[in-house]
Amino acid sequence: MPQADGPLIWKTSTYTDSGSCVEWARPASGVLVRDTKCRERATVPFSGDAWRAFFDWARLPG
Repeated sequence: MPQADGPLIWKTSTYTDSGSCVEWARPASGVLVRDTKCRERATVPFSGDAWRAFFDWARLPG
């Protein structure tokens, strides 16, 4: 699973309008996700494959 191995660049979802969303960062392996309202809490790690699967699912027509 990915871990922060240095400074991370966090990106916020473009769908957020109130700051109540998630942010993600890409360390050397995988993706880390955190809540924008509670940035000091733990991050949720995803493998690269799991993150791609999530995006593929999210792009499916409703």
